[in-house]
Amino acid sequence: MSGPGAPRVERAGLPGWLEPVREAAERVLPEQLSRFLPPPEGGRAAAVLMLFGESASGPDLLLIERARSLRSHAGQPSFPGGALDPEDGDPAGPGPVAAALREAWEETGLEPDGVQVFATLPALYIPVSRFVVTPVLGWWREESPVRPVDLGETGAVFRVPITELTDPANRARLRHPSGHLGPAFAVGGRLVWGFTAGVIDRVLHHSGLELPWDAGRIVDLSDEALELVQGDLERSRAVLGRDAGAL
Repeated sequence: MSGPGAPRVERAGLPGWLEPVREAAERVLPEQLSRFLPPPEGGRAAAVLMLFGESASGPDLLLIERARSLRSHAGQPSFPGGALDPEDGDPAGPGPVAAALREAWEETGLEPDGVQVFATLPALYIPVSRFVVTPVLGWWREESPVRPVDLGETGAVFRVPITELTDPANRARLRHPSGHLGPAFAVGGRLVWGFTAGVIDRVLHHSGLELPWDAGRIVDLSDEALELVQGDLERSRAVLGRDAGAL
């Protein structure tokens, strides 16, 4: 395959457990997802793919781990995604869907034709990188093999059961070195935090999939994680001060 097919959004034909996610995505307001909203002008358009699948372990979510050699977000679990290219199209139109599918294909080898895009969330802003990011929600209708396509970009590709993400024992708030507290998930031997954890947290909450958990449980970034994100931390402090890294 030479690349992703034409972007499309299809609402019908989802499994029942995914319907609450679709309904939440269609009604949620930007300010219910983040306190960082896109500025009236400026920012670089980007998109990520929040891909839901179903395996022997039940409903799950596809994530990647950024390569540890990267200058930004090294070693951090995230959604597949990246900046829009001119050929993706209008950022206010089909561009984010096209970009999310293309980036997922480039990073994991995912066959876009097997993905049913069923919704997009409002665009959110990451002040540190000045990205205006649209989360694109997809159902992995026809699965295809996935793996790191370029180890210089992607260190790992993995699936996380939704039951692990909603398990109260796996949830905490992570204290960023800036002092900011944000959601975090300890799943699959990895700590999911930052923008990705923030989106997962809000989607679980607004779709009603969230289980009661102890929001008073606070963890700090490990020494290894601190070393990996040091470059991001320095840029965060310069841009946001103590609000660095917040969703």
